This record gives sequence, structure tokens and C-alpha cells, in this order.
Amino acid sequence: MPKFVLLAGVMALTLCGAVAFAQGAGKANPAAGVAPRTAASIECSRQADAKGLHGKARHSFRSKCKREMAK
Repeated sequence: MPKFVLLAGVMALTLCGAVAFAQGAGKANPAAGVAPRTAASIECSRQADAKGLHGKARHSFRSKCKREMAK
């Protein structure tokens, strides 16, 4: 019985930690070096999606698109 209580306690603590970690996920953390996406980046991504680009072709297209939008 004591092993069951100990196991239940460990599982409860693990679950609480996982929930707390998940609540912070998806938020941009400026301290971690994650900058919010610019309007140009989002627009270039939409255009790449419309063209069905993936991999290196997508990367090249988005780089060129963002350079052109900056001008």
C-alpha cells in the first residue's frame, strides 16, 4: 500500500509540472531570442504555401520575398 501512495504522489507531481510547462508553451519569450514574426514574413509564408513550396525551394523563396518587401 505505501508503494501505491508514493507512486500516486509522484504521478500527481509529474502531471502538475507537465500542465504548468504546457501553459507556458506557445508564448514568445524575448529573453530566449525568439522574436515575433513580421508582417513581411507572414505574407511570404502565405505566398509560399499557395505555391506549395517545401524545403530548400521554400527557404529560398521566402528569403528573396522578404528582401524584396524590405525595399
